[in-house]
Amino acid sequence: MSIRDKKMLLIKNGRVIDPKTKTNAILDILIDEDKIIKIDEHIEEENADVLDATNLIVAPGLIDNHVHFRDPGFTHKETLETGANAAKAGGFTTVVCMGNTKPCVDNVEVLQDIQKRAESLPIHVLQTANVTLGMKGKELTNMVSLKEAGTIGFTDDGVPISDPKVMLEAMRVAKSLNMPISLHEEDPALVGSAGVNAGPIADSLGIAGASHLAEETITARDCLLAKETGCRIDIQHLSSGTSVDIIRFMKNLGVDVWTEVTPQHLTLTEEDVLTQGANAKVNPPLRSETDRMKLIEGLVDGTIDMIVTDHAPHAKEEKDKGIVHGAPSGMIGLETSLALSLTALVEPGFMKVEDVIEKMTLKPAEFYRMDKGTITVGKDADLCIFDENEQWIISEADFHSKSHNSPFIGRRVKGRVRYTICGGKIVYSHNQEVA
Repeated sequence: MSIRDKKMLLIKNGRVIDPKTKTNAILDILIDEDKIIKIDEHIEEENADVLDATNLIVAPGLIDNHVHFRDPGFTHKETLETGANAAKAGGFTTVVCMGNTKPCVDNVEVLQDIQKRAESLPIHVLQTANVTLGMKGKELTNMVSLKEAGTIGFTDDGVPISDPKVMLEAMRVAKSLNMPISLHEEDPALVGSAGVNAGPIADSLGIAGASHLAEETITARDCLLAKETGCRIDIQHLSSGTSVDIIRFMKNLGVDVWTEVTPQHLTLTEEDVLTQGANAKVNPPLRSETDRMKLIEGLVDGTIDMIVTDHAPHAKEEKDKGIVHGAPSGMIGLETSLALSLTALVEPGFMKVEDVIEKMTLKPAEFYRMDKGTITVGKDADLCIFDENEQWIISEADFHSKSHNSPFIGRRVKGRVRYTICGGKIVYSHNQEVA
């Protein structure tokens, strides 16, 4: 794609899939500056650059409600800029950063510093604020002032909020502000050692591991607190099949509980820790094949609402310490998320491509009440254009993140992002130069 020298952009002959309007058809899309101004079967416009999307899918720009850009404080792992570059290469036009930075986002000053620096990025980078001061789980932040400063939501992701009284009060305040809380559900009292599922694999490594009960018990508790308060909550990075059953039950009771799952939990199991080592060490851990299949079942029946990455970059020397000797938990995922999801869900026939798109666009937008996740006239021209059939092998060269801690290097996947368009601008083009 050459440098754009015309006012408008015309996308021709793409298979437009929009989960909000249920569109699934070959259409043209005309973009003027940052908005979609026309969608039709055939559009001609002389004053427009043309992008030929024949045999490609045109979807809303992907939205990831759970990323770690490590900025401020851990910029040897990632920065706002490198994180945004990884995101746009993965087809994402909007991401939501967690607040476990250093300093953490428990005050307006840190929040506004990140927001100011994010203004110049090629995609929309939104920021959560912490629920508790210092992420210590004891005293609430000034949630009112943080909302006024523009936080998208609240979370202490990285650690659970153990005290139920603190959690209850946080939900009451969040409900009064009409703001959601996203929750990392691992009761530390039931985690012997983080990052690996408690069981035979952990035993073989000589570590205690993290029990499925750590997730399930606190998930049930917080759903009950949300039922009492009416607060909207997100149970983050689900890993346990029993948690899926709990959340299905709670949704049937009318609890405003949303859930997310990562491609790694849909693709890998605890067995992969033996071959991938610390790159497969994540919180919560990869669990059994039974758990993996129940997560897929939860996606299919709507119990699980969103697919997110929990993009968690770490430096090579940190991961090289190994599981037993203190390697941190987490893996990167922005560049590979769409391909892994299509490969794990569409290729085996569990879901249709339009269903996966909904879980990666419209549903994340709806959770945070964003006016995004749709291809509609008058809305932002944020688009992901991809080839659902292209097969490729993931390599380090595919990563735009500052870190390369992925267990998927060398894995064959299906589905390749071709273009990412954010605010009407082509911000990423695979194997082609874009200004």
